[in-house]
Amino acid sequence: MSEVIRPGKFVELTYKVTDRTTGHVLTTVDFPLGYVHGHNEILAPSVHMQLEGKSAGDVIEVAIDGSQIFGPRDESLVFSDDIDNVPEEYRHVGTSILMENDKGQTRSFLVTHMDDERLTVDGNNPLCGRGVVFTLAILTVRDATDVETRAGGAIQAGAAVDPSRLRPV
Repeated sequence: MSEVIRPGKFVELTYKVTDRTTGHVLTTVDFPLGYVHGHNEILAPSVHMQLEGKSAGDVIEVAIDGSQIFGPRDESLVFSDDIDNVPEEYRHVGTSILMENDKGQTRSFLVTHMDDERLTVDGNNPLCGRGVVFTLAILTVRDATDVETRAGGAIQAGAAVDPSRLRPV
């Protein structure tokens, strides 16, 4: 009988995120992502709920409304400027720019549009306002070691564990 995902189990998976409307793949994680179920939620809570009871070899799809996770889209976080006012290294669609406001708070903005005259950046999360589907392939389900449980996820063989990063269980 195979192990099923439940709190305290170590899980490795890969996933992709697809836009529900267009079908475009927005993100793909091909390397195994490991975590201890119920100890560190690495994905949206609704994704973790759907993983419960699944086993290695299962592939599941979970539809998510990005607005529920990241809030509604805020158009005040979209800015355009003359291209000549933007440093050369930021003049590429897809470039992430970390900006700071007058209160010292930082936010990541993404260059979303550029032409010969203007450049536009957007501070909304790219999934905000989108319906997406997470497709998850479960690779491993097993009992987590004590070290993994304290750390919240996978520990590389031979890796030094920083005790200050461990939290009680």
